[in-house]
Amino acid sequence: MEKILIVDDEQSMRDVLSIMLTRAGYTVTAASDGEEAIASLEKELFDLVITDLKMPKVGGLEILKAVKEASPESVVLIITAFATAESAVEAMKMGAYDYLTKPFEVEEVQLIIRNALEKRRLSTENLLLKREIAGQASLAKIIGQSEAIQKVFEVIRKVADTKSNVLICGESGTGKELVARAIHANSSRARMPFVSINCSALPEPLLESELFGHMKGSFTGAISTKAGLFEMAHGGTIFLDEIAETTQATQVKLLRVIQEREFRRIGGTKDVKIDIRIIAATNRDLEKAVADGSFREDLYYR
Repeated sequence: MEKILIVDDEQSMRDVLSIMLTRAGYTVTAASDGEEAIASLEKELFDLVITDLKMPKVGGLEILKAVKEASPESVVLIITAFATAESAVEAMKMGAYDYLTKPFEVEEVQLIIRNALEKRRLSTENLLLKREIAGQASLAKIIGQSEAIQKVFEVIRKVADTKSNVLICGESGTGKELVARAIHANSSRARMPFVSINCSALPEPLLESELFGHMKGSFTGAISTKAGLFEMAHGGTIFLDEIAETTQATQVKLLRVIQEREFRRIGGTKDVKIDIRIIAATNRDLEKAVADGSFREDLYYR
């Protein structure tokens, strides 16, 4: 059942649309202003957002921008009693599906909504098809027909759509990154970035700069502010190869990222929020590393 968000500062308009759409079988949420709408968008995703253009504080174009940032596939319909060619063009450029002038006929709105939701369904089906093809292609890169390889494929499919972080253990050259890429390609994050780094290839200061980024002037040679790999992977997956080679100091920072879903750039004063999945790999026995104190136990169990 499709979910629709209605945003209008006129109660009569909210009521008319809410009643009509609820009777049509949609799940409807109504917001009386832009701030309430933004709060709703932060809690859940909607298939369609119908928003008034002119409202106090937060207007329809700001809501349109927020919707597209949260869920690019969601469809937005702009309605207004103060239509101008300029505002219509701007709304369409920003990604609005259509632009409707008040007052309007109920039949007209119903037709536009049906067409908008059909566009949403086709867009979703297209993404799922691309994801399936990409996932199959990624699995195809893992060569082998043995029972052991078939078990690997089965595990990849099982864990791909979970939210859990993943640890891959195996000898060097056994295809750990291929498995990580296959997990990503078969997950709901497939259209978002996949970023990888070999933690053993860089000394600690450079590794932390690569992972977390840095602010201009935070150390010698930091001539400009730089985003780290965690920021670049936002919405997607980061692959930390040879995680056992990280120092205790770096492990503490990694633990914070996993627990709090935030970090600070080197030299920064503000926390950066991120939404990522972490896949790590190692060729070492991490249980032994925990026992000898070279790897943090709390990080291992995360």
